[in-house]
Amino acid sequence: MEICPVTPGFAAEIGDVDLSRPLAADDVEAIRQAFWRYSVLIFPEQKLSQDQHVDFARNFGPLETSIQAHRKDEVLRVRSEIADVSNLDHTNEVWGESSRLRMFQMANRLWHTDSSFRRIPARASLLYARAVAPVGGHTEFADLRAAYDALPEGTKRRIDGLIAEHSIFTSRARLGFTNFSDEERAALPPVAQVLVRTIPESGRRSLYIASHAGRIFGMPDDEGRALLDELTAHAAQRQFVYTHRWRVRDLVIWDNRCTMHRGTAFDDLRWKRDMQRATVSEPGNSCELAGVTAAVA
Repeated sequence: MEICPVTPGFAAEIGDVDLSRPLAADDVEAIRQAFWRYSVLIFPEQKLSQDQHVDFARNFGPLETSIQAHRKDEVLRVRSEIADVSNLDHTNEVWGESSRLRMFQMANRLWHTDSSFRRIPARASLLYARAVAPVGGHTEFADLRAAYDALPEGTKRRIDGLIAEHSIFTSRARLGFTNFSDEERAALPPVAQVLVRTIPESGRRSLYIASHAGRIFGMPDDEGRALLDELTAHAAQRQFVYTHRWRVRDLVIWDNRCTMHRGTAFDDLRWKRDMQRATVSEPGNSCELAGVTAAVA
């Protein structure tokens, strides 16, 4: 196995490994250690079935069920453990301009952290490219550890111990999308997450922010939103960001505890972009893991 860092501490390409086959224990451990260090790992030229994709994901934790499974009238194109972040309908054709799924997924172009809107958020996401657009459709990743390190000491003191409310409906409402069923709303109530996390494998402090975060407990709403926007703008500066230009059969893994990401625009009514994501969960809610409680108001 060959590890080629993109930068000394953020993002690395991994070569000479075939993820379609069961891995030796020492190879799994080497990948985990690289993951804790670099937070984003790129595995080029992997030929994976859906089963092989989720089998490899299980090395990082228990699998999530896709949010799309909460909508009973949605015909899934892939198995329920995989999030379909493609621009394709269930017949594998490019979606229409007014497609509900298209409107829902447009929010993926906002900076976000996968599943921070769930009480048990995501630890790792593993996104696999089966078809890519020839132009556009990149993914940008921001290193929230480095962004935290670069904050002024006064800001670090100000945000230490703060708790934010996250909701899938907050991120979608930013783009005017509110078309959710009662079942979806009942299944995904707002949740509390810490604003700053300590990553146990490295001991590093990290921001934990996303477009899903709408307010901060104990702050007036306007002040809390302004702080969240300020931190997001800080973390999205060029020096903290790696941009991945996709190739067919790339598998990219990232640590949702200490990165945020967003997709870039492409002609989604013309080019097929078939992207499938397996996601594994944390052992608990970030507040519970930190031993703190939100003062809900």
